[in-house]
Parts: sequence; structure tokens; C-alpha cells
Amino acid sequence: MNTNAYSPQIILGVCVAAFVLLLLIVWLVSQRRSHHRTTALRERFGPEYDVAVQEYGSRRKAEDALEARLRHVQALTLRPLDDTARRRYLAEWDSIQARFVDHPRGAVIEADELISTILTARGYTGSRFDQRVADLSVNHARLVDPYRRANAVVVKAGRNEATTEELRSTMILYRALFEDLLQSKTVMMPRAA
Repeated sequence: MNTNAYSPQIILGVCVAAFVLLLLIVWLVSQRRSHHRTTALRERFGPEYDVAVQEYGSRRKAEDALEARLRHVQALTLRPLDDTARRRYLAEWDSIQARFVDHPRGAVIEADELISTILTARGYTGSRFDQRVADLSVNHARLVDPYRRANAVVVKAGRNEATTEELRSTMILYRALFEDLLQSKTVMMPRAA
């Protein structure tokens, strides 16, 4: 009978079991973090999360891109509009809406330009449409799809191909975006330590 309780086979078996247990714990922690990350990004970006997954071809790449958007916007100095600017933009919007009756194509193009101006005044620095969409998705995710649809009609209007109904629908989309941007008090997530 072997009295040595610590034979090499037993020690090896315990080490292998401990290593497997450690790997299992690391895997479980990783899965939990990944699930938490996915849940947080889905809640923050809404339908834009699924758009990103489709665009990037994988959940991980999409989540990396969404987190990069978040970091980019956190680095911006976003600010609400003051009352004077709000009144000025509201007067400009009213003027654009009044022109829509006689010049719908021009009014829609002006509405698009006004939205870009307001985004710049609020601190969004992107000059390209895709960058404005990415930045907007961080704090106004529900408005991204309407903004994309409206911009597609603006492009058609620029080529004189948009129907009156498309122009009318686009003005409605821009009005919702305009109202949200005018009233919005930007709330940013705190920066991670």
C-alpha cells in the first residue's frame, strides 16, 4: 500500500483540475462582461445597434464601433442651445415651413441645412453626413433612422427626383428632429475610469 498521499499522479490531477476550473471561471466572467456590454449598448443605441451589427458583419466589431462612437461624442463639448438661439432657429424653421407651400424642394433642402447648423451649434463637429449620423446615434438613437430617410430624400430633391409626397414626409421627419434638437438637454454617460 502506498503511503505517499502526494504522488505525482495526484498532484498532476489536482493541477489539471485547478487549471480547468480557472479556465471555466475566466470564461464565465468573460461571458458575463460580454452580455453586460451587449445589453448596455442595445439599450443606448436601440435599433442602431442592429444596423451596426449588419453593417460590420459581427456583434463584436459592431460593439467596438459603437463604443468608438461613444468615446468620440464624449470627447466633444456638447451643449444645449440658449434661449436666443432657440428663438432664432424657431423663427428660421417657421420661415422654412411657410416656404414649403410654394417651394417644397427648396424648403426641404433648407430644413436639412438648418438641422446641420443646429447640430454644429450644439457641438457636433462632423461635417460629413455619416459622421453626423454616428454622433447623433449616441444621444438621439431613435432619430437616426428618420434622419437617414430624410437625407435620402434631400439627395433625391437635389437631383429634382423627389415626389411632393416624399418632400412632405421629409418635412415631417425634419420637424421631429428639429424639435428634439431644439429642446434637448444633452445627457452624457459618465466617462469610464
